[in-house]
Amino acid sequence: MKTPYKNIYSVLKLNRFIVLAVVLCSMLCSVFAIWMAISTRNKALNSAFAINTDGSIIPLKLVTQKENFQVEALAHLELFHTYFYNIDANSFKKNLEKALWLGNSSVDNLYRQKKAEGVYNRLLQYSLVQKVLTIDSQLEEKEGSYGFKTTVIFEINRGSIVDTYELVTTGKLLIVDRHFPHNPHGLLIADYFENSLRKVPSQN
Repeated sequence: MKTPYKNIYSVLKLNRFIVLAVVLCSMLCSVFAIWMAISTRNKALNSAFAINTDGSIIPLKLVTQKENFQVEALAHLELFHTYFYNIDANSFKKNLEKALWLGNSSVDNLYRQKKAEGVYNRLLQYSLVQKVLTIDSQLEEKEGSYGFKTTVIFEINRGSIVDTYELVTTGKLLIVDRHFPHNPHGLLIADYFENSLRKVPSQN
């Protein structure tokens, strides 16, 4: 007895079902693989690992890049303003040299202007002591760049007379390569400008 042939339409329908099932499974596997890759990447960007003394792996949570940048930026601005304005006859050369590493030509131009006006000569001549009391910086993000406004309160000790001043400076921060110990935060002050200087009552 001969085996009857199956209906060709039934065979084609079965084949089509198998092909669609394989394609659908492949698509689902691909989507799952992509999702896993993205998820793993995001976790890797937000996490770090350290090796404990016993060889075990300790996961460490990292702060977000923006928070980290703000901390570094504020520390950079405080360091610069301390070096640039906290000076006396003995330390001004060393402090100003450190400050110039933290800014671009706009800082260097201001330094040269002050030098030409005899600011540092008067510091030496009269043994003046310029001491920074407080530094308060505000950051503003605009179109991918960071501007700043810093208020510095400092005093000038002229021996028997101590005067206190408020200085407001502005500029922006550029991201550069870190250079330890000269530029540990990897930032550079640009477009630096002394906006206003006024005498204020002494904080003592």
